[in-house]
Amino acid sequence: MTGLLTLLQKELLRFWKVAFQTIAAPVLTALLYLIVFAHALEERVAVFEGVRYTAFLVPGLAMMSMLQNAFANSSSSLIQSKVTGNIVFVLLPPLSHREFFAAYVGAATLRGLAVGAGVVAVTSPVVGVGIAHPLWSAAFALAGCAALGAMGLVAGIWADKIDELAAFQNFVIMPLTFLAGVFYSIGSLPAFWQKVSHLNPFFYMIDGFRYGFLGASDVDPVVSLAVVAVFFAVLSAGALALLRSGYKLRS
Repeated sequence: MTGLLTLLQKELLRFWKVAFQTIAAPVLTALLYLIVFAHALEERVAVFEGVRYTAFLVPGLAMMSMLQNAFANSSSSLIQSKVTGNIVFVLLPPLSHREFFAAYVGAATLRGLAVGAGVVAVTSPVVGVGIAHPLWSAAFALAGCAALGAMGLVAGIWADKIDELAAFQNFVIMPLTFLAGVFYSIGSLPAFWQKVSHLNPFFYMIDGFRYGFLGASDVDPVVSLAVVAVFFAVLSAGALALLRSGYKLRS
């Protein structure tokens, strides 16, 4: 376990030493989203019965921030190591592909959770929203961050240049998060777009996390958690297979 813990510590220190950029900046961004959208739409958008729009926004913004930062942590760490050539110092030690996976995904998960905790701590007192089901919130936060950490690992392995990784984030991660019901309930969409939304795994992460806060959701949280678990399992299997083969890392 020494190698795993050392690599995990290295990945944790990587983002913690620049916490102003990796933690504080995403929290500020989420707060600005809340201020702008709440001011513009508080009295114009109806979501769940008895739930104010600002209260609806808080868990969505927190989960969106967690997902984006979990992905960014593992993917940026790996691509930077590949571009600068210091990936060799991670590959030379006798680390198994499972330890490599656990360290990168573990660090990504912890960064995502740190950002999410910051967003909730800053926005909840302002809005006055509580957590109706803490265990549900914790389960979706952990599962969602781990899934995006694994997805970031796959993207980091696949990309050869920072530009390619940026394209993946801009054309895959950003649309999937923004179209996952962060700013609206899919119940307000036409039937066709509701069906399309149900194909987006990010929707289940955000909807389930929101259930933990509000006790209301568009989909049964048990179903949402099952979808997220399958999504994580598929991404993990893919990442482990790539690591085991050494694709674009050892060859």
